[in-house]
Amino acid sequence: MEANAQAAGRPYVDPLLDELAARANGTVIRYQGGDVSGSALRSAIYRYARALGALGIGRGAIVALYAPNRPDALAVRYAANLLGAATMFLPALASPERRATLLARIRPTLLVVFPETAHLVRDVVDARIVSVGYQSTRIHLDSFANVQSGLPRESRAMPDELAVIVSAGGTTGVPKASRRSFAAYSAMVTGPRDTQRRQLVNGPLAYLSQVLVDTTLIGGGTVVLDREYSAAATLAAIDSERITDVLLVEPQLFETMDHPDVGRRDLSSLRSIAHVGGSAPAVLRQRALRRLGPVLTHMYGASEAGLVSVLPPAGYAASPALLETAGRVRTGVEVRLRCADGSLAANGHPGSIEVRSAAVAQGYRNQAAEGARKFRDGWCLTGDIGLIDDEGYLHVIGRASDVAEIDQRTIGPVHIEDVLCRLPDVRYAVVFAATDVNGGHAWYAAVEPWAGKRVNLARCTRALSAAFGDLVANAVGLAQAQAIPLTEQGKADRGALERTLFDRTRTESQARVQAARRTAGEPLRPC
Repeated sequence: MEANAQAAGRPYVDPLLDELAARANGTVIRYQGGDVSGSALRSAIYRYARALGALGIGRGAIVALYAPNRPDALAVRYAANLLGAATMFLPALASPERRATLLARIRPTLLVVFPETAHLVRDVVDARIVSVGYQSTRIHLDSFANVQSGLPRESRAMPDELAVIVSAGGTTGVPKASRRSFAAYSAMVTGPRDTQRRQLVNGPLAYLSQVLVDTTLIGGGTVVLDREYSAAATLAAIDSERITDVLLVEPQLFETMDHPDVGRRDLSSLRSIAHVGGSAPAVLRQRALRRLGPVLTHMYGASEAGLVSVLPPAGYAASPALLETAGRVRTGVEVRLRCADGSLAANGHPGSIEVRSAAVAQGYRNQAAEGARKFRDGWCLTGDIGLIDDEGYLHVIGRASDVAEIDQRTIGPVHIEDVLCRLPDVRYAVVFAATDVNGGHAWYAAVEPWAGKRVNLARCTRALSAAFGDLVANAVGLAQAQAIPLTEQGKADRGALERTLFDRTRTESQARVQAARRTAGEPLRPC
């Protein structure tokens, strides 16, 4: 399929509006069982643009939204971009302190809130706030927009100006916010035309969901917008809405594939379940293929780097060995691997993953020092360790901080998780790095049992010893979790796991690591 020529080279909001005009009487968004036509969404965008313009929003401004998954949130964002302003969907961080820190970093010109998110700005005093969809003491942006004209107006978006700020996952603190120009973001969301696509979007708009929405609408497809993810609701939506495409963060994929509704829902419309954002052990991918069919698409990327590599359903079917990979690097994307000594790694040898493409962000918003470390000469330093095999497939081993070298073998969380998830009493496992009392490398492993069962932790240690040796096995602190806590984005919440499971086991784990090192006489070196 050829790229959408109409969209190429133009700020993304222009071809999006053209597509909405071409589908004036057709459904472009399904929301809560109702249809939003191209004409309705297009008119809303123009009305919001006039309302925002009257409030002084234009080129150089930043409109930030605490936005639930609803059509009005999309219309406001498109309207701001039409005016040449930049936009950001803010993550709904649980901590007021972290929300305040992120807002201070972004410094939005205008902050838009909805009834579902009004509580997030209760203590905000130094931002200009407007409301949508509920009665408040603030300016009612939707009421103001309703009295504006819905006729077309000229776009003021300029290719080289700031368009979109995107939140990172923030699993370890306040998320960084990468920035892209209209040209860079437009290249990111312009793809093949696909009028048959029915994309389920049930993840927060602050992350990859906004890219999925834009790509689908520009390509002529339909977005089915759900308020939030749940395994049961995802399966029900695939069945009732005849979903063709859905994206799930890996913990969500593994929960969905194990849900009892899998066997009673009609999933025949599915073409692709894309999974991204977490660790994907081969054994769990095998289980997903058995339960969901040959529809898995594994993607590797980051909010800063864009989409780097893809293993499509056909790739999954080609060879079982490919379940250990993240697919081939996409056309137009360059990947290089850097060794600890600064040299570039050859094929088959691990190194830090560096990416260059048109989709790489231009830096972080108001974080010059962090940006200088992350972005160098057009390259994004992802912070992940990987290798490229002789067939050209990318293997992602894990975050550099989670990976260690033992006996000239690189061990990452995905290797440990794969061993643990092959045990009959383990449904799911999450592994991440811990630092022992002497500053050496160790891991924490949270293991989730099948419903009504318990995990035999001693058997877990024996399995790890058989796979990697005693030094690695004793460096893994194990704890059972009845359910793995997740972040707003759907990733495993490492901070919550450490606080709730591992504070009480840290001393015991460190003692085992030290004893194993004395016996082996060799440290575990981080990569």
